Amino acid sequence: MHLSKKLVLALAGAGLVAPVAASAQEIASLSGRAAISEYTQQQAEDRFMAWESKNQVTSVTQFSDVQPTDWAYQALSNLVEKYGCVAGYPDGTFKGKQALSRYEAAALLNSCLDRVTEVTDELQKLLNEFKVELATLKGRVDGLDKKVGKLEAQQFSTTTKLKGEASFVLGGVPGYGYTATNGGSKQRYGSTTFNYDLRLNFDTSYTGQDLLRTRLRSGNFSDYPFGSSSTPFKLEKAENYGNGIYVDRLYYTFPVDKNKTTKLTVGALVRNTEITWLPTAYKSNILDFFSVAGTPGVYNKATGEGVGIEWKQKVAKGKGAWVFNANYIVSGTAGALTGSVGGSKNGASGANSSYGIFDSNSGLNALAQIGYKANNWGAAIGYRYGSQGAAIRDGNGAAGAALSSSTTDPAYTNSLAFNAYWQPIHTGWLPSISAGYGFNVVSGAVASSTTNSSRSWNVGFQWDDAFVKGNAAGIAFGQAPYSNYSVAGTQAKPFLVEWFYRFQVSDNISITPALFYASGVANSAPGSSTTGGNGANNSAFNGLGGVIQTTFKF
Repeated sequence: MHLSKKLVLALAGAGLVAPVAASAQEIASLSGRAAISEYTQQQAEDRFMAWESKNQVTSVTQFSDVQPTDWAYQALSNLVEKYGCVAGYPDGTFKGKQALSRYEAAALLNSCLDRVTEVTDELQKLLNEFKVELATLKGRVDGLDKKVGKLEAQQFSTTTKLKGEASFVLGGVPGYGYTATNGGSKQRYGSTTFNYDLRLNFDTSYTGQDLLRTRLRSGNFSDYPFGSSSTPFKLEKAENYGNGIYVDRLYYTFPVDKNKTTKLTVGALVRNTEITWLPTAYKSNILDFFSVAGTPGVYNKATGEGVGIEWKQKVAKGKGAWVFNANYIVSGTAGALTGSVGGSKNGASGANSSYGIFDSNSGLNALAQIGYKANNWGAAIGYRYGSQGAAIRDGNGAAGAALSSSTTDPAYTNSLAFNAYWQPIHTGWLPSISAGYGFNVVSGAVASSTTNSSRSWNVGFQWDDAFVKGNAAGIAFGQAPYSNYSVAGTQAKPFLVEWFYRFQVSDNISITPALFYASGVANSAPGSSTTGGNGANNSAFNGLGGVIQTTFKF
């Protein structure tokens, strides 16, 4: 008998085709990974042992696709009955005609040999034939053991991973900001600045299905032009922390049913948009207005004490599913602790104990959304109720102000959002398309310069793998919340356009130059005594702005 036929006979008898071959491929690829999870590795071993035990056979007749007339029948029968190292598939088949690579064959042989107490002449020949492959495989396993040992010695926790992100932002909006005379000097707030945003996520998982997130954050943006959510130029990565370090996220997410279709989130510092599916494919991470799908009335990034639930329809993998989200967040704008650190707000969030988390004065935000998410498209309808102290994010000057805290005539908002997106299955010249429309109504007592109702919309196009794989380009345009009705007069109607191109320098570093144009934007600024965007004493801003944003992930 030729050696090649003997080899095929032995491989056919090895039996552990699918699971062990997959393990060999995983071991081969792990040599290039930066980190290895011991917990995940143990799970894989446990799953394999369970599979092997369940599918072990004691007789070749248990295979429905192996017949006595098959040329490898006798060899397979000997290995099953003599060595007991052959397992089948759950459907009772052996799949003896399935092709194998040489490395897979070496892995199969090595696994089977663990149960063989006598090395026959044929097995010795096979060992000699695969000597090189077995040596390579052994070297990779030894290297894997060393890496696991090193990680065990250096890790600070067996359940927690640290993920960091640092962003440097160079940019400005020339000419933006109200010009006034204070003590003989003029004020402008659109000059070019260089700021940073730092986020450190400590992600803890106890079961592999849950997540306890603790996030530390710092930054040094000023309110104008990039740091205040009451301006259309608010950046997604800009917050005013005055170089202080604060805990700005602390919440726990876990499944509540065996099918894992429902997840519950509870936290002392949680954000509604982070526990709600956001129906958009446009992700520039530049202007905050476009990062909330152009509908900041519903997706207002309310942050504070809260609870949220997500239900996703159970379907076959790759099929579309219905998704439902609901959450209750106390943003605490009206009753929050306030103060200053280095001349800026202290970053405190949460309801003051004099109000509590169920009092309308504490800035309640109740959001509900129903949508359908398929492989390359999705659509959703969202609704948010906001009480005193809640705000519409990314407003046009006074339109983004928090509702008044009057207890005699309490104010509240009702906001609706309609969003949808489509993206091509394969990247090419066709971009993804995202669109959204929002409508907001303010009722009850409102600040004298706050509009009674407003609306917003946006359309975004994004090309993934633009020119170079991993890069992205996009353009979006729309109108931040605006209204024709205002207590103080007709409000300007802002129009925004954003262009960006993201260079993916490496897996961990990206550089994103972006330009944006605005017209009809309220030109108010903090500290001015003259009426801002809604008043007749201030002209609207029309002009260009831009940033170069460099992001490091680790």
